[in-house]
Amino acid sequence: MKAVIKPAAGPGVEMVDVAVPTPGRGEILVKVEATSICGSDLAMYEWRDWVAEKMKPGTIAGHEFCGTVTELGPGVTEVKVGDFVASETHVVDGTCRQCLANQKHVCENVKLTGFDRDGCFAEYAVIPSANAWVTDRSMPVEVASIQEPFGNGVHAALQGDLHGRSVLVTGCGPIGLFCVGIARAEGATAVYATDINDYRLGLARQMGADLVVNSTRDDPVAAVMSANGGEVDVALEMSGAAPAITQALKALRPGGWISLLGLPAAPVSLDLNDLVIQKGVTLYGIFGRRIWDTWRETTRLLGNRLVDVAPLITHRLPLEDVEEAMRLLEHGECGKIVLFPGGVPERP
Repeated sequence: MKAVIKPAAGPGVEMVDVAVPTPGRGEILVKVEATSICGSDLAMYEWRDWVAEKMKPGTIAGHEFCGTVTELGPGVTEVKVGDFVASETHVVDGTCRQCLANQKHVCENVKLTGFDRDGCFAEYAVIPSANAWVTDRSMPVEVASIQEPFGNGVHAALQGDLHGRSVLVTGCGPIGLFCVGIARAEGATAVYATDINDYRLGLARQMGADLVVNSTRDDPVAAVMSANGGEVDVALEMSGAAPAITQALKALRPGGWISLLGLPAAPVSLDLNDLVIQKGVTLYGIFGRRIWDTWRETTRLLGNRLVDVAPLITHRLPLEDVEEAMRLLEHGECGKIVLFPGGVPERP
C-alpha cells in the first residue's frame, strides 16, 4: 500500500510503498476512506521539538480518519467487518489511576496514533478495536474523518452551559472555528472571534460569529467588550498565543470560565492576581477528548447536523498531495484539509 512516512529526523515527509499491516490481538484493519490534517501534523512535518521526542523515523504519519473495517485481529468483539468507523487517537493503557477514574484522556501512558505508533496517512491503518467509534454511513466521509478534532472543540466548549451566554473564541484555526459553530448551536447569545488571519476570520463569520476582530489591527478586548456591553461569560482559547491568552482573560467577566486548548510555544506569564484569582475565574485545561462522552456529543452535533462544518472543509486532495496540504496549512490558506488515499471522490 502507499503510505506517508517521516523518513528521517528533520523536516518533510515521503510517500512510500509498504506492506499492508496485519492486525494483532485486539486490533482491527481499516481501509482508510478519508483522512484530515491538523496542526500537530504540521508540527510533525516541520519536526518541532516535541515531535522529535516522540516520533521515530519510518513511522506512518496521520491520526484523523474514517474508513471501513476489513479484518479483525484475534479477540475482537467490539466491531465487525464492514463497520464504518472513526478512531479515537489516544491509545490508553486502561490500568493507570486516570483510566480507572474514567479520565482516559489524560492516561499516564498514552500513545498517540501517527506519532508513537503508525498512523493513517495510508491506504490501510491498524488501530485497537477499543479505539473504534462506529459511525453511521449517512455521515459524509469528509465529515466523519474530522470527528476526532471536532471532539477537541466539543471538549473545550462544553465544560459549562453555553445557552444564554456570551462566548469569546480566541484563535480561528479549525478547532476554534468548530467552537464558534458549537457555541452557536448550543444557544449562545453572542459569539465573538479573534485571530490574526483574515481568511480564517471570514470562515468564523460563516460559522456564525457575530463579530470578528483581527487583533493585529484592532484591540480585541475593547472591541468585544463594546459589542457585548461588558465582559463575556465564557472564553475558549484555541491559539496558544500568549497575547491571546491575556486578552481572553481580560475580556472574561468575574466568575466566568475559560477553556485553554491552544499549546503555547514557550512558557506564558500571567497576572494571576488581576486576571484569575481576584476575578474568581475557573480555568479548564483541555487535552484530547473525554472517552467516550465527548464522542457521543460529537455524534449529536454532527450526526444531527446541528453544526454544519461544510464551510470549514476548504480543500479535498488526493493523499499524494500531502506536501501541498502542508504548505496550505503552514500559510493559513485553508480551513480543514481532507486527503483521500483512493483519490478525491466526485461530490454528489
